[in-house]
Order: sequence, then structure tokens, then C-alpha cells
Amino acid sequence: MRHWLAALWLALPVAALAQSTAAGLFQAMDTHGDGRISEAEYVAYMSQGFYRLDRNHDGVLEAEELPGGHGKPVTLKAWQDDLRREFHRLDRNHDGYLSLQELMQPPR
Repeated sequence: MRHWLAALWLALPVAALAQSTAAGLFQAMDTHGDGRISEAEYVAYMSQGFYRLDRNHDGVLEAEELPGGHGKPVTLKAWQDDLRREFHRLDRNHDGYLSLQELMQPPR
């Protein structure tokens, strides 16, 4: 899964990558503007990487669409399932939301 997450970060919109601060990234993900990131907000934002990589828009990342041009095919469902698992790993206080501190913490 780590290589998927690396691919995801590579595929995020340039504007998101240009965010110079952690707070800027957090604000971009916090579409409800409530100062916290829900699972739905996290998955929606992070799924942008999948959509950018899926050049033929068939809902499956084939080997040639993955960075490096190799790997097993990945469906949108599998991608988003991995994102949900990652969200729950990041949500260390288990309140169902990510704070800025939780979002920016190193992976476990």
C-alpha cells in the first residue's frame, strides 16, 4: 500500500502540492470548513490522485498508469479502501476526524 500512497502524492493537483504549509494542505482537505477532516473529506481529496493517474477513466489503474509503469492493477474501490484504513491509522484519538496534528504526524 505504501507505493500507492507515494503514487497518490505524485498525482495530486499541482496546486495542492504547492501548498507551502501544513495548514494550507489541511485547509484544502477541510471542505466543510469546520476545522477537522472527516473520513469522507480525506477520501475525496486523496482520491484525486487516483483520478489523475487513471488516464483512460475506466476506474482501474493498470500497470502502465502506475508510476514506474509496473505493478498489479488497482481498482478505485481498493484505492479508497486503503485510504480509509490510512485515515483510521492517522486518527489516533479515534474521534472520527483528523486534526492538523494527526494529519501531519509520521505514519506508524
